[in-house]
Amino acid sequence: MDGGYAERSARVPGAVVWRRTLDPADGPVAPVLPDGCMDLLWLEGGAGELRVAGPDTRAHRPAADTVTRYTGIRFAPGAAPAWLGVPAHELRDRGVGLADLWPSARVRRLTERIGAAADPAAELEAVAVGLAGAAAPPDPLLAEIVRALRSGATVAETARRTGLGPRLLHRRSLAAFGYGPKTLARVLRLQRALALARAGVPFAETAARAGYTDQAHLSRDVRDLTGLTLRRLL
Repeated sequence: MDGGYAERSARVPGAVVWRRTLDPADGPVAPVLPDGCMDLLWLEGGAGELRVAGPDTRAHRPAADTVTRYTGIRFAPGAAPAWLGVPAHELRDRGVGLADLWPSARVRRLTERIGAAADPAAELEAVAVGLAGAAAPPDPLLAEIVRALRSGATVAETARRTGLGPRLLHRRSLAAFGYGPKTLARVLRLQRALALARAGVPFAETAARAGYTDQAHLSRDVRDLTGLTLRRLL
C-alpha cells in the first residue's frame, strides 16, 4: 500500500521535506516508526488538510482506504514545540488537525495558500521557514540532550553533561520530545540499529555498535517498539 516515499533536506535546520503516496492496490503499508520527531503534514485531496503528527512511542500503520498523498516537514527532535506552540507530550502518539492547535482563520489561510500552490511541498516548506524565523530558536540544550543520548550516553551521564538534574531533564524532555530521556534513548538507539542493519551490517555487530547488550536484546527492543522482527522490517 506504500506507493512511494521520497525526502530531501529542508531549509529549516535539521528538518526534511518528505512525500509519501499510499495506494490500497500496492499491498500492505509500511509502518511509521518512532523517531523522536514531530511532523507538519499536508494531506492532499478535496480541500486539503494541515495536520500535526506527534512523537510516537510505537510504530503504527497509516490507514489508506483510497489513494492518499502526504507531504510533510519532519522537524529535528525537540524543535517543533517552540515553532508550533504546543508541548510535545500533549501530542504523544497522536495526530491532530492544525486547526485544533491554532486559530481556525489562520489555518484556513494557510490551507488555501498551500492548496493553490503549484508545488505544495515547496509551499509547506516556506510555511515552516516562516515559523522558524518568527519564533525563538530551540534551546541548544535540547540538541545536546539528543547528541548525548544518540552517542549512547546514559540518562545520568546526559544529565551531568547538560548540567540538568534528572528531574529537570525529564521535564524538559517531556515538553520538547514528548517522552522522558529513557524512552528517547530507546527510540534513537532503534534508529541507529536500523541504519546499520540497512547498510548490511550483521545483526550481532549491529547490536554491539548500536549499544544493545547482545543480539537478543536488539531483537526484543525492535519487536517491542515496532511489533515486527528486524528481518521483517528490512
